[in-house]
Amino acid sequence: MSDNNQSTRQQMTEPVNKDEFAIVTVDDEIRADGLCQSLLKRFYDSLLEGGMDPQEATLMASGADYYVRDFIVGYKHRNLFDERPGIVRQFAGNWYIVNTIEPSIEELAGHLHGVRSFYRFLHGQGLVSGDFLAAMEQECGDGAYYEGRIRSFWEIEGDGYLAWERECSLKQDRNQGGES
Repeated sequence: MSDNNQSTRQQMTEPVNKDEFAIVTVDDEIRADGLCQSLLKRFYDSLLEGGMDPQEATLMASGADYYVRDFIVGYKHRNLFDERPGIVRQFAGNWYIVNTIEPSIEELAGHLHGVRSFYRFLHGQGLVSGDFLAAMEQECGDGAYYEGRIRSFWEIEGDGYLAWERECSLKQDRNQGGES
């Protein structure tokens, strides 16, 4: 057991090379996904070490995992450390809604709680700036906006989807910097 704790402590202190999270090819995506998985495990371990109940830590890490691995890496093909605000808003105000059978503000709020906590962890590790953390916290806290987006999604009629999508588009930043 002590060997496992020592291994965890070593992982917590291993430096993170942000450039390794860049995604250009399918091989890059596979590598970045594995790196994100390892970083999320460090996040989970830090929650436990901070005294969080294992069940709550699992919920927090799962919410962050869904956002990071399914959306940031799998859909956007974006480096986790690319500090362009608006990414959580795209996730919560569009992608989550159209990729979930029954989107609900309660489920989304759970994901966003994990995302906010994960960005705080990244900031504490010196991996994201304070300004970016503040922007992500603001985006994570905009529950009323996301609740309205879910409600308006269910009210779409005819060809109204295009107008709904434009309000919080996933197409933003698609061609900027080669990543999105």
